[in-house]
Amino acid sequence: MTRYLVTFCLLLATTGFGWTAQVGRISIKGAIGPATTEYIGRALEVAADRGDACLIIELDTPGGLLESTKAIVQTFYASRIPVVVYVAPSGANAGSAGCFITLAADVAAMAPNTSIGAAHPVTMGPDSSEKPDEIMKQKLENYASSYIEAIAEKRGRNVEWARSSVTASQSITAEKALELKVIDLIATDTQDLLGKLSERPVRGAELKVAAAKVEDIPMVWRERVFQLLWRPEVMLFLMLAAVYGLIGELSNPGAILPGVVGAIALILALYMMAVLPVNIAGVALILLSLVLFAIDLFTPTHGVLTFGGIVSFFLGALMLFDRGSGLRLSLTFIIPATLLTAAFFLFVVGAGLRAQRLPVRAGRETLLGKTAPAINRIDDAGGKVFIEGEYWNAVSNSVIEAGAIAEVESIEGLTLRVRPKTIT
Repeated sequence: MTRYLVTFCLLLATTGFGWTAQVGRISIKGAIGPATTEYIGRALEVAADRGDACLIIELDTPGGLLESTKAIVQTFYASRIPVVVYVAPSGANAGSAGCFITLAADVAAMAPNTSIGAAHPVTMGPDSSEKPDEIMKQKLENYASSYIEAIAEKRGRNVEWARSSVTASQSITAEKALELKVIDLIATDTQDLLGKLSERPVRGAELKVAAAKVEDIPMVWRERVFQLLWRPEVMLFLMLAAVYGLIGELSNPGAILPGVVGAIALILALYMMAVLPVNIAGVALILLSLVLFAIDLFTPTHGVLTFGGIVSFFLGALMLFDRGSGLRLSLTFIIPATLLTAAFFLFVVGAGLRAQRLPVRAGRETLLGKTAPAINRIDDAGGKVFIEGEYWNAVSNSVIEAGAIAEVESIEGLTLRVRPKTIT
């Protein structure tokens, strides 16, 4: 019986009857950050646990944090299954951190008409616009170049070009990358990629995934939320939400909701400013625009400061991220945000300030200057008047006889101080 079972198992293994290879696949788009690191690490564990032949990472990124990139590279080295980084679709880019990640994969592939490179390190954080110390700049560049050299050497790729991508910000197309042995292959789509993977040994063995089933590993909700926060548009949205919310709370104390929303948005915006390549000049211009909008509400400048605020906000949004990071805001977001902010100050905040300047039309203050006949004699000891449909206690330094006209001078608690009204 045992002999027949062994024979059946051997037949099953040699014919592949009833078994189809499977590969995992994830897609990375946008900046590389902590959420990306967590997603890739989890996907590799999931793919390895379910027995996938490899994990394909479709990549399209302008760059990201060096610390997150290092963590991803270390995850690749420790992976139980081969890692295939596929820069796709056509038009995609593996810039800056993406270059490190692509070179660190077991198999580096690119779609036609894609690019890779420009891996020169960029100072991260809100001080990125300031001129860095030359010694620290050189140290960072030396570290990044030696690190990418080590990656290229470990994977048997072009070390010289890898170094130049850091020191000279070299960037090349997929076709040139294949020619220079920066990557291993070019594939038009996933099926083409699987076919070409089957033609080459990976980690000393053939993958045999030409007819493999591709199983996507989606992000969990937590990864989606944190990955969303890394988009430049979200950064701008959080800044605007903080401004609108806090000003709304200050204009209407006790509303609570605008203040809570504004505070949360402010904290998230400050967190992103601490880790993203934010240009401090862009932030300063945006803050200046808010000041100009506010001043124009109090001074009659005939819209000059408002126009200056619009220009300042627009330029600040354009300069919000360091140019070398690859992160930038699209005009489709900048223009509406600029117009919305100007409208918010002109109509919402302006209407609130104008309402506060209007004379009092309700309450006790409206009694000042009003006249009414005395119900009885009014002197220092007191008396009464009937005014605005109510009886009020009244006192006067001068005697006012019953029926005479009294004019309200002031309000002291629940008592009116009145004086005789001379009728001419």
